[in-house]
Amino acid sequence: MKIIVLGAGAWGSALAMSAAQHPAGHAVTLWARDAAQAQAMRAARQNARYLPGIAFPPSLDVADGPFAGLLPGADLVIIATPMAALRGMLQALRGCAAPVAWLCKGFESAADSESFGLLAHEVQALAAPDLVAGVFSGPSFAQEVALGQPTALVAASPHAAVRDALVAAFHSPSVRVYANEDIVGVEVGGAVKNVLAIATGLCDGLALGLNARAALITRGLAEMTRLGLALGARPDTFMGLSGLGDLVLTATGDLSRNRRVGMLLAQGRSLPQAVESLGHVAEGVYSARTVAQRAARLEVDMPITRAVVALLDGQLRPDEAVALLMGRGPASEHAEQHQQ
Repeated sequence: MKIIVLGAGAWGSALAMSAAQHPAGHAVTLWARDAAQAQAMRAARQNARYLPGIAFPPSLDVADGPFAGLLPGADLVIIATPMAALRGMLQALRGCAAPVAWLCKGFESAADSESFGLLAHEVQALAAPDLVAGVFSGPSFAQEVALGQPTALVAASPHAAVRDALVAAFHSPSVRVYANEDIVGVEVGGAVKNVLAIATGLCDGLALGLNARAALITRGLAEMTRLGLALGARPDTFMGLSGLGDLVLTATGDLSRNRRVGMLLAQGRSLPQAVESLGHVAEGVYSARTVAQRAARLEVDMPITRAVVALLDGQLRPDEAVALLMGRGPASEHAEQHQQ
């Protein structure tokens, strides 16, 4: 297969490395927007900024400049940019004959306070409706994928051609790829888990213990499911890799950027300081408000998400946010998990 990965951040680089080492001998090109970064990666044969010390496979090509010339003959195009850049990338790919899949997780920011943001497949339907496209998601840290450690991912699309291409490109001895037609559920899981990880990071940073973390993860899964069902997702998706699996990883893993944001806020860092210290994008910071807006429009109750937004906006101190999260009145667990 000829595979083009557009975006040389940590996740795009890791997947390009994984595909380039596939037993089938794929031809993989990793495209970087920044020419200087591309030249540095070609010279060092690694992404020293995002994945330092992990060597590129010899067969992995690195490109920069206009990427249109890379597309002819491609069997799969991967968009490995943050959500904020997705619309522009999709517009640039209009007319692309190859299946397209994006890696970003979140909601596009709302245009104003009266509107609400869109999931990635909703953006694609407006920006490039001609594309045969989907999402590649699931519980995964880029560093572990780049090192070839075992990982399970989800290829979600209404189009079999996209699901089949992702399986052929990435299913290998170290990466297991599961196909799923429920693109709504997979994208909701990927978006909401980042927000919930900020909440669990806050609890961890305040040393509230594992009991509190478990409670937040469980109640967070209920929030995620409520929003997904309101948007038309299948309930079983949230018990799978892109729901529970991705939530547990992001809410508990030491490599989680979103969890790290919560921990840094608990330690007294300002939000700009916390984000700057990461050196990577933490999508939960940028999508939390949009998740809350979409939920409010649908009349879906998401108290953890609301508390995270208030924390990020500076309306609550970390201790106040935790008191709000853990201090809700008594209720039936069944009612808590199914309220809309």
